Amino acid sequence: MTYFSWEKRPPRKFRGTPQWTLDQLYISPFTARRRYDEEGVRHYDALERTLRPTGVEVMDHYLRRLAEGMDRVKDFCKIYGLRTEDMEALIFTLTGMTGPDFRMAYQKRLADGLLRYTALPMGEVARRSGLGSHTNFCIFMRREYHQTPKQRRMALRQRGDAGRYKI
Repeated sequence: MTYFSWEKRPPRKFRGTPQWTLDQLYISPFTARRRYDEEGVRHYDALERTLRPTGVEVMDHYLRRLAEGMDRVKDFCKIYGLRTEDMEALIFTLTGMTGPDFRMAYQKRLADGLLRYTALPMGEVARRSGLGSHTNFCIFMRREYHQTPKQRRMALRQRGDAGRYKI
């Protein structure tokens, strides 16, 4: 059956076992974690970051770009001469999630981490998580969590979280 661009396609269901979960593919934006020594002096220890979690060059580059706040998949695909459909098929094959669902879940996790562990302004959190402008970020938070970004930050944050990690 042929579908036109305005017709809704049936949802896809992955019938295999995904090779990776979002947790396995997530690249943290944080480079160091705070710790205190015996005298109570604060230190930051470097975090080990896996920048090539899959070993598949295109996918690893895509993940690094998401971690940097990439918001346009089409621009990324041009680098490799791919169509967005090609990239979405790769993501679906490796994770069992559609491309937009994977990207949204990744951006949500990135935004939550930045809100919880940093004091970055909301516009900067929006930019770094790939969610666009402050306005878009507010709309996103309302749609996903029924909270403003500030309310989401307060809901996520626990005592001692602010400044726990460095970007």
